[in-house]
Amino acid sequence: MTVLSYRKAVSRALADELADDPEVFVLGEDVRAGATHVTAGLHQRFGDDRVLDAPLSEQAFTSFATGAAMAGLRPVVEFAIPSLLFLVFEQIVNHAHKFSLMTGGQTRVPVTYLVTGSGSRTGWAGQHSDQPYSLFSHVGVKTVVPSTPTDAYGLLRAAIRDDDPVVVFTPAPALDWREDVELATLRLQPLGAGVVRRSGSDVTLVAIGHLLQPALSVAEELAGRISVEVFDPRTLYPFDWDRLLESVGRTRRLVVLDDANRANGMAAEIIASVAERLPLAAPPQRVTRPDGAVLPFADELDRAVQPNRDQLLAAIERVMGKR
Repeated sequence: MTVLSYRKAVSRALADELADDPEVFVLGEDVRAGATHVTAGLHQRFGDDRVLDAPLSEQAFTSFATGAAMAGLRPVVEFAIPSLLFLVFEQIVNHAHKFSLMTGGQTRVPVTYLVTGSGSRTGWAGQHSDQPYSLFSHVGVKTVVPSTPTDAYGLLRAAIRDDDPVVVFTPAPALDWREDVELATLRLQPLGAGVVRRSGSDVTLVAIGHLLQPALSVAEELAGRISVEVFDPRTLYPFDWDRLLESVGRTRRLVVLDDANRANGMAAEIIASVAERLPLAAPPQRVTRPDGAVLPFADELDRAVQPNRDQLLAAIERVMGKR
């Protein structure tokens, strides 16, 4: 067995795809220096033509990646800060995402946008701590949020091989997580397939990305009193509604844990989509950041804005009628 960190799993996935497919290349600011550590060593191994440092113009190099993909290459564009996605929303959504449809399927745009360290990083403040995955899910861009090292490896490789644009969010709080793995068993994971991480019978708890760990911890704490089934969607678009509905169909109760703003977020979409299809025994609950939250610089305020264990425990007890 080998101890594999989430960060190292991302790096290994990039290296394996670069080695397997000569059309794959990595592009971004300071990727040769490995500023985020996930691209460390790739330049030395694969050279100037496969690992490209980009100028400080996100719109320019994101558009460059679109053109390269249309010409037959498979770019991986790394964004070290999630807020940069706001700058390139036009290039991703209105160009790369739509070219296939607008050309009647004659042009594919296989670009992967790797968002290294999305969400809160304590002390990084308002312009570095966004979690904008619901924006891409809303417009139909394939959107991936791996929660474990093995999934970070398998889903990133699947994203790079996909013929459509895919945005992969790797949450900052997950980057140093470690997992015991057999490296020989690492494999691609299918996009659009969720997984039940813990079986239960009383309530289904959907946990997105790095919030899987506190969700499992709370489920263990409640064992014996409340049986919590923990569902990890892994891909937010396309979403595995069939597997989630099977779970909620048994428990008839739903709680969603999401490190994003409350209004118009993934938690609201998950609850609405389930409630449209299934009768529930209790009103569903969501645990998120507040409406319109901008994460402050101060550590205490930063943590206060993020969803926490106490809020999750309270939500589960409410849905069970214990509050």
